[in-house]
Amino acid sequence: MREQIEITIFNSLFAAVAEEMGIVLQKSAFSANIKERRDFSCAIFDGKGRLIAQAAHIPVHLGAMPHTLAAVRKTLEMAPGDVVITNDPYAGGTHLPDITLIKPVYHGEEIAFFLTVRAHHADVGGKDPGSMPLATNIEEEGVLIRPLKLLEEGQLNESFWRDFLGQVRNPDEREGDLKAQLAALHRGELRVKELIEKYSLPYLKERFALLLTHSSLLMRALIRDIPNGCYSFEDYLDDDGLGKSPVPINVRILVQDESVTLDFRASSPQVKTGLNAVRAVTCAAVYYVFFSLARGNIPHNQGAFEPLEVLTNPGTVVDAQYPAPVAAGNVETSQRIVDVVLGALAQALPEEIPAASCGSMNNLAFGNDAFTYYETIGGGMGGRPTSPGLSGVHTHMTNTLNTPIEALEREYPVLLEKYALRRRSGGRGRFRGGDGLIRRFCFLEPVTVTILSERRKLAPYGLYGGHPGKRGQNILEKSGKRKKLPSKITLKVEAGDVIEIRTPGGGGWG
Repeated sequence: MREQIEITIFNSLFAAVAEEMGIVLQKSAFSANIKERRDFSCAIFDGKGRLIAQAAHIPVHLGAMPHTLAAVRKTLEMAPGDVVITNDPYAGGTHLPDITLIKPVYHGEEIAFFLTVRAHHADVGGKDPGSMPLATNIEEEGVLIRPLKLLEEGQLNESFWRDFLGQVRNPDEREGDLKAQLAALHRGELRVKELIEKYSLPYLKERFALLLTHSSLLMRALIRDIPNGCYSFEDYLDDDGLGKSPVPINVRILVQDESVTLDFRASSPQVKTGLNAVRAVTCAAVYYVFFSLARGNIPHNQGAFEPLEVLTNPGTVVDAQYPAPVAAGNVETSQRIVDVVLGALAQALPEEIPAASCGSMNNLAFGNDAFTYYETIGGGMGGRPTSPGLSGVHTHMTNTLNTPIEALEREYPVLLEKYALRRRSGGRGRFRGGDGLIRRFCFLEPVTVTILSERRKLAPYGLYGGHPGKRGQNILEKSGKRKKLPSKITLKVEAGDVIEIRTPGGGGWG
């Protein structure tokens, strides 16, 4: 009993540090994407680089960050006062707009903790405003920052700082967001040093071991409740953005007692556009699914990952290799990876797995030389074995908020003409899928718009006789005429033009 109490207390203490880091970042940031939508994540690691705790932020960020820290530790030696910066997707990152800062916290000569902050920046110098273009190589997506020291022994790397800000749109906003990330790291350092002073580092290390073992045991217990067997499922991305045929993502799940192997090696080769996901994103999607299956709370740390083995082939859409573009892999392909894992597990756990949710983050970016803006738009949750799906929410690999209309119209030259539920877009069933959203943007000046979306051709699946959710639509209104847009497109619009995003509903259950 005493051990259980200690596990609960220290998991809460460590997670609270990450939560407070996130509050500092949100309150200090300049961009709407961070301060309003909260598109960021914070986590703390022990001195060995093992994830110890995280805040309740973005699943696709948090599941990938252990891969980032592992890659950085292989590349760089860190000293007191150092802060490493990277957005390298091929070194444990997700996509270029997600910039990660890492700070080692020393106690004497020893690293006691690593602190990490990942935030999605509204522009990183990609070929189109918002840096979420329909690119054909990584260079078109923006500035690739391989791991380097932003601060070395407390001193700012001025040459990198000037060079980076010189390559991005709205450099004042980028600078403000980076400084907010630094402030979050500073707050985290203060808090973990307080913990060391109160409890001592040797005592904390014992608590690290308890937490990791506890999470591993809980995950193994969860897996024991899944019948042994082999379960397969395949689903598809609508296309590669160039009009080619659907892109298959395949998983074969082998459950053996207390361990699970998830084999994605039959998935499509990497494609020409940014629908490619790096391996860290695929692993993050897997971790998310298994945490979401837990009936109780499994502390989110490295121990819980141990029973899960992920197999991928380099050069595929789930394990992209340089110089493949990856902007949409993080936001769209990650969602389909979740769909295929849940689809396979539905064969083993028919009374626990929901139908497919919206299946897209419905990404919209727009801007010009003066500003950039980026958001994701919610949709319908899949119907569940005991209740209908929720309507108009972010699901699965995204955990962000919407940008309030008041904030959006105050800061950007756009009017929101409509923001409403898309009635009857959820799939019919014993438990209906949730409805999607309708969001209409009327632009007040010329801008370049990029849309990256899915489930416009292939609907979110229902389960056990439930009907599919309604497919999404992207529409341009120009001079009173409506034109249907493809799921992935970059286009220039004029003042008075309207873009309407109609997001998919969730599939029905039963």
